[in-house]
Amino acid sequence: MSKKNSGDGEMALAPDGSRIVASSRSVPPELMAIGSMFSVQLGAALAVPVMAAIGPATTTALRLFWSGILLALFVRPRFSRMTPYQWLGGASLGVVIATMTVCYFVAISRIPMGPATSIEFLGPLGVALIGARKLIHLVLAIVAGTGVFLLTRENAHWSVDVLGVGFAAAAALGWATYILLMKRVGAAFPGLQGLSIALLVAAVAAVPISFAARPNVLAVAPFVSTIGLAVLTPLLPYALEMMALRKMSTRAFGIFMSMEPAISAVLGYVILAQRLSLRQISGIGCVVLASAITAVRNQEEIASQKKTPMVQGDLGAP
Repeated sequence: MSKKNSGDGEMALAPDGSRIVASSRSVPPELMAIGSMFSVQLGAALAVPVMAAIGPATTTALRLFWSGILLALFVRPRFSRMTPYQWLGGASLGVVIATMTVCYFVAISRIPMGPATSIEFLGPLGVALIGARKLIHLVLAIVAGTGVFLLTRENAHWSVDVLGVGFAAAAALGWATYILLMKRVGAAFPGLQGLSIALLVAAVAAVPISFAARPNVLAVAPFVSTIGLAVLTPLLPYALEMMALRKMSTRAFGIFMSMEPAISAVLGYVILAQRLSLRQISGIGCVVLASAITAVRNQEEIASQKKTPMVQGDLGAP
């Protein structure tokens, strides 16, 4: 069957991600957020040995390169139909993704995954606090912030590697910006085309860093192995997060993602033998509690939003 056929046949053979987005509308956004967090942290844990071989900057650049190529082949973004506003949004998100991802993976190459992710979570926590109008939102943010504090601080001192903490803090700023931009880009493009543009830009932005860090990057053996890592992070989680943000507010998303430090700490222990202290376990309890309550509150928000017209992700070119 030719791919140039019109009608339903063309729709079936020209996937731009719209069908996936449509089918995801019956999936709770909390479930997509959980899937994203597990995918990110599993990919991070599995990437540690690769980073030891070729460095965090090179590993990150290759993951962004593969994810951009794979999603573009599937989505086939329509460059000629995009408006200047769409180009600006997609390119901005791509630069933020590249910066955030590089900073995070440099951080976990220097400090344990749990503390690194906890510091990075200060970004979503800040998003959760912006514009909060109800006491419950402030309380949940404080509970989650307490969990981050307990996970990050141990034996009366912070993580010993100051540079690692600095990169994690930079990733936090990037994560906050990412949440806000992802919401807008998801609404400005049909399907997953916005994410495809963003990942291509992120790859272009990150690859020069990779060559600067390791000029013979194309000759190393892990070049091919990073394809699988690219699916785990960032391809799958970013797609899930874009679809989740179409169904939940950035404030609810920011607080709900507070589960990620806990997931990171657990996977760091299981895969990398990074032990957890009683203090860190208490921190996990705080973030999980805040996330669980947020999930319930978010269902109430979704129910109320269904009563009014909701902005969907199909506002771009048809």
